[in-house]
Amino acid sequence: MHEYQATISWERGGADTSLHRYRRMHTWTFDGGLSVPASASPQIVRPPYSDAAAIDPEEAFVASLSSCHLLWFLDLAARNGFRVESYIDKAVGVIEKNDAGKMAITRVTLQPKATFAGEKLPTTAEIDALHHAAHEECFIANSVKSDVRCEPIYPA
Repeated sequence: MHEYQATISWERGGADTSLHRYRRMHTWTFDGGLSVPASASPQIVRPPYSDAAAIDPEEAFVASLSSCHLLWFLDLAARNGFRVESYIDKAVGVIEKNDAGKMAITRVTLQPKATFAGEKLPTTAEIDALHHAAHEECFIANSVKSDVRCEPIYPA
């Protein structure tokens, strides 16, 4: 068993919360000491009550799925003798009503593009197998109800 900690802190700062005129900016502090400015999504709560420059929970959710997939992909590629030179993923999450009629991130699409170097280069089928295995191993993907799709972009 492993535990992970984050401290989320917010202060009212004199705002009238009864009128919903309060800032949604807050701070995430992780167990390693890193503090990250966070906010409600400006797509949900308009500025000045949100901050587009800060991370929002929806972005963090999408990023955590992408990051977990990346880390497993790198591990599995190394185990199979492939040297990944670079990796970029422009992951997209979609919020819409789920089957229960609640707003939810129902789908996250990962679009990873990995480039390889060295003498042993993977085939398209091997890249697909690495992505499939990475998805199966990802702790975050195994923890959510959302449909998580992987649509790799192959090297030219």
